[in-house]
Amino acid sequence: MDTALKELGDFIRDELGDAVKDAHVRLGELCLEVERDEILNVIKYLRDDANCQFSTLLDVCAVDYPERTERFEVVYNLLSMTHNTRIRVKLSTDEDTPVASVTSVFNSANWWEREVWDMFGIGFIDHPDLRRILTDYGFEGHPLRKDFPLTGYVELRYDDEQKRVVYEPVKLTQEFRTFDFLSPWEGVQRMLPGDEKAETEADAAKQEAK
Repeated sequence: MDTALKELGDFIRDELGDAVKDAHVRLGELCLEVERDEILNVIKYLRDDANCQFSTLLDVCAVDYPERTERFEVVYNLLSMTHNTRIRVKLSTDEDTPVASVTSVFNSANWWEREVWDMFGIGFIDHPDLRRILTDYGFEGHPLRKDFPLTGYVELRYDDEQKRVVYEPVKLTQEFRTFDFLSPWEGVQRMLPGDEKAETEADAAKQEAK
């Protein structure tokens, strides 16, 4: 199986040339790393070529690597039902550089790209309706970025006097703590109360068996 995927990867690289930076097989799945500006051409080719026929877009997602200059990877997962094969296509971008939308090739990319925009703040050129899809109206920031605070920036509650939902800055009832699990008061203990009795009974049963 890996041999067939490698051959397919080599074929795609030969056909698309410099648009494909790398093609490799990992965990039984072919992965392509492509140039950001070529993503639309690559996706069209993978859908239409007879040797590929990746006619189903399973999802579009992203990963944040803050230490990189181009901190985001946008990932496209496609399926060829004809060849019973999956392929993963990846590209890199930064906070300020948008990516071409693939909604003209796959309609299903509409909501996937909206989710990536909402969670990571990655823009998509020529998307028909690029707006938030999971967070609330007026939400600040992008929750799946590694530098987004765990508490968020605001909290909401229903105000009985105003008869509406109001937004307020987050207020923590106690200082945030990082648990190191070195204290017996923090984390799960390997030995719970009563475990020593069970071990004693097990030892006694072994002695009787002898």
